[in-house]
Amino acid sequence: MGGDLWYNMSVLILWYKHMLNHIDPKSALPIYRQIMDQIRRSVAAGVLAPGDQLPSVRELAAQLLVNPNTVARVYRDLERDGLLETRRGQGTYIASDATALIESERRRLIADQLEAVSRDIGAFGLSEEAAVQMLRDALTRRRSVRKDQP
Repeated sequence: MGGDLWYNMSVLILWYKHMLNHIDPKSALPIYRQIMDQIRRSVAAGVLAPGDQLPSVRELAAQLLVNPNTVARVYRDLERDGLLETRRGQGTYIASDATALIESERRRLIADQLEAVSRDIGAFGLSEEAAVQMLRDALTRRRSVRKDQP
């Protein structure tokens, strides 16, 4: 039990640091959306897993320097979407049955990124063949980085 608590605290500390570095009050994207996207990305990337507890609304709002109502809305909307579950008296958790949703979220996030890249490809006048080759090169570099990591 103590090991689980230590692990959960370590995950939360890393997640807090990640969130603090990615919430930009100057962004055109509303803070509500930035927080929601960061939670979705953290789950899709495996930083947060089913069963992991999230900070309370007040804790996260204090850490991010945002209104607690903003965080409450994010949690409520993600719960409605099936990504979070609230356990009365215990807190908010990544839904234990969110595994299928997590995989679809990964695909949606990648599809969104590819859509943005495809717009840039058109705007920059790059050919489809050149773009596909650039993607292949990037994937090759990624594979070589993984092999080099212990």
